[in-house]
Amino acid sequence: MQGMDLALAQITDRVRAAAADQTPLRLRGGGTKDFWGHALQGDVLDTRVLRGILSYEPSELVVTVRAGTPLAELEAALAEQGQCLPFEPPHFARTPAEGATVGGMVAAGLSGPARASVGAVRDYLLGVTLLNGRAELLTFGGQVMKNVAGYDVSRLMAGAWGTLGLLTEVSLKVLPVPPGEATLRFDDCNQADALRKLHAWGGQPLPLNASCWVNDGTAGAGTLYVRLRGAVAAVEAACRSMGGTRLDNATVAPDWAACREQTLPWFAARAQHPDHALWRLSVPATAPVLTLPAGAQPLVEWHGALRWVQAPESAGDALRAAADAVGGSASVFVAAGASGTSAVGQFDLKSPALEQIHARLKRSFDPAGIFNPGRMAPGW
Repeated sequence: MQGMDLALAQITDRVRAAAADQTPLRLRGGGTKDFWGHALQGDVLDTRVLRGILSYEPSELVVTVRAGTPLAELEAALAEQGQCLPFEPPHFARTPAEGATVGGMVAAGLSGPARASVGAVRDYLLGVTLLNGRAELLTFGGQVMKNVAGYDVSRLMAGAWGTLGLLTEVSLKVLPVPPGEATLRFDDCNQADALRKLHAWGGQPLPLNASCWVNDGTAGAGTLYVRLRGAVAAVEAACRSMGGTRLDNATVAPDWAACREQTLPWFAARAQHPDHALWRLSVPATAPVLTLPAGAQPLVEWHGALRWVQAPESAGDALRAAADAVGGSASVFVAAGASGTSAVGQFDLKSPALEQIHARLKRSFDPAGIFNPGRMAPGW
C-alpha cells in the first residue's frame, strides 16, 4: 500500500508541476487506443503504476479497481466467479507486450458487439476517483447503484479520453455470464434483408445480444450473424423461431472476439487501400440502407445502429450527409495511412451550445488545459 501511495503522490506532484508550468501531459495506460483522435501531444504520464483490484464483492456485483490495472487481469478475475463486463470492451492490443487498462477502457468509452442490447461502459460506471487539473484528488459516485444525488459526474469520464482528469480508481457494476448462448447464421442475406430481420426481431421478446452483417467480397449477398444470450429456455425457443443455421459456440467465439477487436477479414482488407480511413457511422437502429460512396460496403453491428465504412477521408462530406439524413453522425475512427492522425475532425458536436458546455466542463476540470490537449478537438 505504501508503494501505491508513493506512486499516486508522485503522479500528483507531476500534475501540480505541469499545471504551474502549463506543460501538456499525455495520459497513457497501455496505449492501445493511441490511433484515435488528433495528434497526440504532451509528455507521457504512464498510469500503469496504479494497479490492482481494491475490492470485489461477487454477491454484490461490484468491483473497484485502480485505473492502471490491465483490463485482461480484471476480466480474468471476474471470469473465475462466472461474471463479466457485459458491454465487451475492446482491447485493441496488437502485440503481446501491449495491454489495455481499466482506466483506458473508461476514458475511451468504447463498447463491443453487445452494446446495443446491454448498454455502454458509462451504464456500468458507479464511481471514479480522479486527479483534476489542479492536482486535487476528487471522488464521484460510489460502489452502489443508488447513491447519486444531483449530477452523475462520474459518467462524464466515460468517453472523455482523459481530457477532464486522470482516473486513479473506478467502481463498476458487473453481471453474471448468461447461462444460455447461441449464434445463428443467415447466408445469402443482403443488407436490406438483414436490417429488416433485425428490426422485426427487435420488436419481439427475444434474447438478442449481438449482431453482425458483413459482405467480405466472397460469393453471396452477405451473411448475417446473430448472437443470443439469456436463460437457456429463452435461447432455445428463439433458435427454433428465428431459423438460420446454428453454429457451435466454441467455434464461433473467436469470430465474435475478432469482431470486437476489429481483426475480422473485412477490417484487415483496409490494408490494401492505404488511402482509406475507417469511418464509424452511428445511426438509429431502424435506419434503412444508407447511400454511400461508390464501392463502399459497410459492416453493420448493433442491430443496425453501428455501420463501419472504409473510404477516403475526402468522402467525409458524403458520409456525414448520409448519416445526418437519418438522424445520425459519421466520424473517422482510424485515420488513413501510417501517420496515425486525421485531417478531419473525429469529434463533431454539431451544436455551438454543446460546444460551449464541453468547453466549460474542460475549464472546470482542467483550467490550465494540460490533459491530452487537442485529443478530441483542436484547442481542447
